[in-house]
Amino acid sequence: MKLWAGRFQKETDKKVDDFNSSISFDARLYREDIEGSIAHAGMLADCGIIDRAESEKIIEGLRGILADLEAGTLAFDADSEDIHMFVESVLTERIGDAGKRLHTARSRNDQVALDIRMNFKKEIRAVQKLVCKLLSVLVKKAEENQRVIMPGYTHLQRAQPVTFAHHLLAYCQMLMRDYGRLSDCYRRMNELPLGSGALATTTYPIDRTITCKALGFDAVMANSLDGVSDRDHCIELCSALSILMMHLSRFSEEVILWCSSEFQFLELDDAFSTGSSIMPQKKNPDIAELVRGKTGRVYGSLVTLLTVMKGIPLAYNKDMQEDKEAVFDAVDTAKLCLDVFADMIETATVRPEKMRAAASGGFINATDCADYLVKKGMPFRDAYKIVGKLVALCLELGTDLERLPLEKYREVSDVFAEDVYRAISLETCVSERKVLGGPSVESTGAQIEMVKAFLKEASGDE
Repeated sequence: MKLWAGRFQKETDKKVDDFNSSISFDARLYREDIEGSIAHAGMLADCGIIDRAESEKIIEGLRGILADLEAGTLAFDADSEDIHMFVESVLTERIGDAGKRLHTARSRNDQVALDIRMNFKKEIRAVQKLVCKLLSVLVKKAEENQRVIMPGYTHLQRAQPVTFAHHLLAYCQMLMRDYGRLSDCYRRMNELPLGSGALATTTYPIDRTITCKALGFDAVMANSLDGVSDRDHCIELCSALSILMMHLSRFSEEVILWCSSEFQFLELDDAFSTGSSIMPQKKNPDIAELVRGKTGRVYGSLVTLLTVMKGIPLAYNKDMQEDKEAVFDAVDTAKLCLDVFADMIETATVRPEKMRAAASGGFINATDCADYLVKKGMPFRDAYKIVGKLVALCLELGTDLERLPLEKYREVSDVFAEDVYRAISLETCVSERKVLGGPSVESTGAQIEMVKAFLKEASGDE
């Protein structure tokens, strides 16, 4: 019999039961549901609302259900409407009428609000751990490639010389921000909704601070209407995961380019590549492509939640049942992508010679050539035009700035001297960019230490 059956004169249609049911996806909240119920039962006894003996019997029964579920000796009942009714039903079967007292001073509305906050707090920490795994891989690769020169790009056109370390460290900065967004989400999520009841708390003399402390929350939610109807934390988590996936997708796009015959900057390990069913020469970056594709899936979860919540009046509405599948999928997708992406990068082979060869073309030292003239006293705009003429001359002669004879330089401007070749060498272009945040060894070394310090601090959060 359904918990709410007393009001109704006839059974609901089987199709309605199936349509209404959430046990197929909210079963994954079983641990949080039981832990929350244990804390609730203890609080009821502390406040004298139920007998201590009944509370202890309930708690013992709940622990038994948890142990059996984790041992695989108890299966979820597909006929149960949701995880809450399943646990309560099994509890009542096992300990009798005492099990029916568990729901005193509680609604499924505040119960599910509690369960998802508890679950997502754990999931945030799991995602952050994987972010740190990828950061550790990237900072190690950066250390190994501080002197590997490659072209930096704008508009996907060769622009200025950087190093592979500098490029990887840009993604480290993105990932550290992702970690911070997840921490912010965790902080705002860490408030207890239990005790909000269906929407207006309860007339029982409960003490919400007891369950707050028992379940490790920072504070009690200040408004019961907000407590049961708020899903900001779900939306915020999906938003943080969407930004994280956007960063992985951008990185994936570069990996795909770098692995192509046109670039050859990187070679993926055979264990993290696939072949073609018809073309025997192919080695495909499928992991990077899938990460790029799955990014849209996470975006879809965010849009789903925003759309579900945009027209819901206070307080709880059944629409909100749609929150779980979207967030569960976003979390699972992000975790899967982070884990395999880190392994793919860790096992990849860097091709320094290909990066250096690419950096030698495309006149990426043109800005440094202009800066050379500026340091000799010429206004930058005049220097810019002169170097533009030199680039045109190089194209006409089929050469580059590094190989252009000095007499050709002096035909355009007599300011040029022999020292121009040192000034425009790619090594000088990189090593002289010692400004904070730049590609020089000194600067990337400081960035590497920053990431290491971040990882050390983050390890204390786990």
